[in-house]
Amino acid sequence: MRDSSSTDIREFIDLNPFSRYQALVIGLCVVAVVVEGFDVQAMGYVAPVVSRELHIARAALGPVLSSSLLGMMFGALALGPLGDRVGRKPIIVVSVLLVALGSSLTAAADSVRALIAFRLLTGFGLGGSLPNLIALNSEYTPKRLRATAIVIAGSGFSIGATLGGFASAGLLGRYGWRSIFVLGGVLPGVVAIVLIALLPESIRFLVMKAGQAERVARILSKIAPRATISPATMFFAEKGTARGFTVRQLFANGRARLTVALWAMFFLNLLDLYFLNNWLPTVIHDAGIALEKAIIITALFQAGGTVGALWLGWRIDRALSYRILAWAYVAASACVFLIGAAGTSVVLLACSVFASGVCVVGGQTGANALAAECYPTALRSTGVGWSLGIGRIGSIIGPLMGGALLPAQGGAMRAFTVAAALILIAGIAAFLASGAHVEASKSVAAGADS
Repeated sequence: MRDSSSTDIREFIDLNPFSRYQALVIGLCVVAVVVEGFDVQAMGYVAPVVSRELHIARAALGPVLSSSLLGMMFGALALGPLGDRVGRKPIIVVSVLLVALGSSLTAAADSVRALIAFRLLTGFGLGGSLPNLIALNSEYTPKRLRATAIVIAGSGFSIGATLGGFASAGLLGRYGWRSIFVLGGVLPGVVAIVLIALLPESIRFLVMKAGQAERVARILSKIAPRATISPATMFFAEKGTARGFTVRQLFANGRARLTVALWAMFFLNLLDLYFLNNWLPTVIHDAGIALEKAIIITALFQAGGTVGALWLGWRIDRALSYRILAWAYVAASACVFLIGAAGTSVVLLACSVFASGVCVVGGQTGANALAAECYPTALRSTGVGWSLGIGRIGSIIGPLMGGALLPAQGGAMRAFTVAAALILIAGIAAFLASGAHVEASKSVAAGADS
């Protein structure tokens, strides 16, 4: 801190002990992500039943599975930057409400067109909330714990998807596939009410906005009750502000190579992640394994993601290194290939699916944490949102790739071989990002973002 009347928000958060209030903020972010993770995987779990009951051809499932991902892309690209302008909290709340509405409408869908429209709406909400949740989480966490906090929040996606798998296996036979989307609508609706009541606005965003000194002081007193904050205290964070077309600033001040490498990583990893998310139950069931067991094996993918996220978050906090992420992607390539080679072996499928989750899903949460660390406050939601938005293009292509490759003779082996090759390229992009991050940091140290 500079003097008694001038408080650097970053230093204040970094130097004070981690408080219960900060834990509450992170906990609320985790809960929001959990209920969204429940919904994002739901259609993949129930796709075989929906296909049979609504008489949807296998080829038509690709667009249905990809529609929510298309919505996520638009949501990330549109609502990520909007969070940098109007605040994180309002965008998060609106996004969660859109998820609740979209999932509830999906439960009433009776045609391919309706399914695509309602999943598109759901995806728009999902895509808008995640970059703002990541940014808010980052801005309330001391630097020593930041990557861990972000991946804990990100792992909520895996936890929600895992719970969705077990819920689907239990509800599907008794109440049908529509019950899963009813539950997927009720949960985010309840969470939205809790967020309105308890979630604070980003403290760094408030500092950059004029006339918010009292709100900032109240939040700081909750973070550090013993700190003395004078009514005359001036608060500051980064000096830079987002002006003009903020996306262009992702390529300014030495950030161009890093941004391109990030976008490549997000694109390729999310392509593989959603290919696996959406087609594993169908592929495993087609191999002759009962649908309920296929769903549980698929849920291991997200369970592995939770383990991978926590481990990678701990490692990234210690080293802040893209190389850790790169090696995770290399390991993912081998694991994804093994899924295609497993055949009907339940043990090999379970092990390779779980290990793929550790590396692919865990790798994505690690990438989220590193992306949030790369950009200043004025660009953070934009940077993370556009990385996720570009990644969503890959997530749309992933299910379509499965729809194109799997029906052919030997399609499963071919599809998983292609997926393994793509995640290996993501590893190469992560190695390149490592060098680009060093260059961008030197540019910042020289005064580009000061």
